[in-house]
Amino acid sequence: MPNEEEALFGAVDALLEQVSQAPLPDPAERKRLREAAGLSQSQIAKALDARREAVGNWEAGRTEPRPPKRAAYARLLEGLAARFPAPAGNAPAAEVPAAFTAAPPEPTPVPSGRATAVAQNLSAPPAAPPARPPGAKPTNTSQRPGAKKAGANRVPADRGAVDPRFENGPLAVIDVADGQVSAYCVGGLVLDVPAKSIPALVEWTLKEAKLGAPRLSGPGKDGDPLLVLTEAALERYGLPTTLTEEERLTGRIPEGHKVIKQLARAEWQLTKRGFGPWARIYRPARGSERACVQLCIPSWQALDTRHWGEAGQLPPAELARVLGVYAARVMTPRGSTAVTGLELMTALHPPTRASEPDADGKRRSEHNPGSLGEDAIDPMNWPPCEVPDGHPILKDLPRFHVRGPAEKLFEEAYDWARPMTDAECTLRHLVGIDVNMAFAAGANGLNVGLGEATHVKAPAFDPKLPGSWLVDLSHVDLSKVKVGKEWVELDGSLLPSPFTPKGERPEGPAWCATPTVAYAQELGYEVRPIEAWVRYDNGRYLDGWYNRLRDAYLATMADLGVDADLSPADFLAAMDGYKSRDPELAIVTSAIKATVKGGLGKLRERPRGEGWRPGEPWRALSRPTWRPDIRAAVISRTRINLHRKIVKHAGFTGQYPVAILSDCVVYAADGPSPLDFLPYREGKPLPGGFKLGINPGLVKHEGTQSVLWGEEVRDRFNAPELNLARYIKDGTVTDIDNGE
Repeated sequence: MPNEEEALFGAVDALLEQVSQAPLPDPAERKRLREAAGLSQSQIAKALDARREAVGNWEAGRTEPRPPKRAAYARLLEGLAARFPAPAGNAPAAEVPAAFTAAPPEPTPVPSGRATAVAQNLSAPPAAPPARPPGAKPTNTSQRPGAKKAGANRVPADRGAVDPRFENGPLAVIDVADGQVSAYCVGGLVLDVPAKSIPALVEWTLKEAKLGAPRLSGPGKDGDPLLVLTEAALERYGLPTTLTEEERLTGRIPEGHKVIKQLARAEWQLTKRGFGPWARIYRPARGSERACVQLCIPSWQALDTRHWGEAGQLPPAELARVLGVYAARVMTPRGSTAVTGLELMTALHPPTRASEPDADGKRRSEHNPGSLGEDAIDPMNWPPCEVPDGHPILKDLPRFHVRGPAEKLFEEAYDWARPMTDAECTLRHLVGIDVNMAFAAGANGLNVGLGEATHVKAPAFDPKLPGSWLVDLSHVDLSKVKVGKEWVELDGSLLPSPFTPKGERPEGPAWCATPTVAYAQELGYEVRPIEAWVRYDNGRYLDGWYNRLRDAYLATMADLGVDADLSPADFLAAMDGYKSRDPELAIVTSAIKATVKGGLGKLRERPRGEGWRPGEPWRALSRPTWRPDIRAAVISRTRINLHRKIVKHAGFTGQYPVAILSDCVVYAADGPSPLDFLPYREGKPLPGGFKLGINPGLVKHEGTQSVLWGEEVRDRFNAPELNLARYIKDGTVTDIDNGE
């Protein structure tokens, strides 16, 4: 009888699901209803237990909700339509420029998990659109063929309260057409610029333009406005459109340039890097009031083509859109993507905060817990093993001394390959998979040191204590390892060592970061450190940084049609040609990924010319964010995360990688797709193994070549261990000096 009842209930549920398949309003109407109610995509996603990106896709018409969410979403839209009917004659509502803020406020929590709770809690009509600021041109006009109308090609963004100080967005592209200087802001807004000189332009920006961005953290500082100067604007304000070879090498125009003299006469100052591609013009702060404007000059190579593609060649409106999306989702650019990545860490964890009021009611600056502080670590207090060659603490080493593993912490990404086996040579394809934002995933949840290190002799290893450990891991045998609670036998000769970047088995004691040593324990082997430099003051400093960059990446990829909830096959299809769907947004994804890698690289910035000699300090050492130990820990964890998946995959399938380069892994397979060798069962991946998807840590298809291609390339260059992962994307083999 119970089985009969269950069958009947199942049939009824099926009928109810059919009823829920009633047509939904068209995508544009779905968006109109949400905006009319003043709701954000995040609020609706929370009520429906869905992702914000999924709601955005429903409103863009890229995907449709599936049961049971479809019925709940339909009920919500029905309730909203009753409260906010369409305008008479079905005329579309007036377009309002999108508000881009560097830190969108958190949406109001929805008390109930049901979709009806959203409609029932609507209490006020939407706020009227803001009035056009003084000096603004109508947003549906443009002065030049390349300028867009308001809202054209705009990226959907959650609406939130706009800080009136920055109502025109974080930045503007300054251009000149028909003798008129214009500021192209985000959302399609175009402002008239009355300024006749660079000093006047700075004054106008700070007093009238209403540009900038709210702080990302309570104790932090508001984002300074960014002005992007086109070549026409450079000519108008007396600046060169390109730099000479000497100026390019020094990174600035001469101190005697007339524009710099104009700034000096107006009592404006430049930072130590002078007037270059990313110039900062400021006056000393008065209390909490800042007076600073950042300039970005694309024709001076401010936007590196490796990370920003052809952004520097875009018309003003399109360039404002690209930089505006990046500013809204990451932060207003402060320089290169590497500089911005580092600045984002500080913006999310400011070094100081205001203290509680004292007896006189005054507040003072104090250390902000969880930050790196405002004072750099004394160069002479660094552990010798953690610093790069040429550091002042190593100045007494012999001139040509080469430090070995027992003297130097060397945590780097994989660069490993091996000859293919006979069995692999009988397969047809080499398939490369790439880990999405691998280093960001490595930073997520990682405990890192916040202060100086303490030297300990013969310590007991603590996997929760960040630091550098001198330990011998040569006894770890990859032919028999512990995976979970079970011992698994593998072909260790086909696996790279997890403890060295080149995949070679350690030959004795070596300095390793905490994640590397912890993995040796995880594999079932005892570790006995000889000595260590550990940091008792520690925390998850990079969590907020990871979360912001992850959200920025996922939101932008969702706008490009690659949602986080896609099935493996749909994901591979969505990734095929995704950049061509919106080349401007594709630039943003590239910049976000470069921000991750560049920001981590900046933690161990090396000398950059300036007459530096080995043994002398360099400029970066004076930063609290010069932290090679944090960089090493992130890279160590990233490499270990990858090796863990490789071991899990090998133990289950008997398949081993042919080559690994950083976050790209190449396998031999019968078919050209990752689905031809990844062990999916009923759409579910191997737990702990590789999983297709767009989230950081999941993998995408990097490229496929034939096994014959791989063997022919290696034979041609007489390099049996040539790293094929370097060329798997398009098969083009360029210079391979030294066998690479």
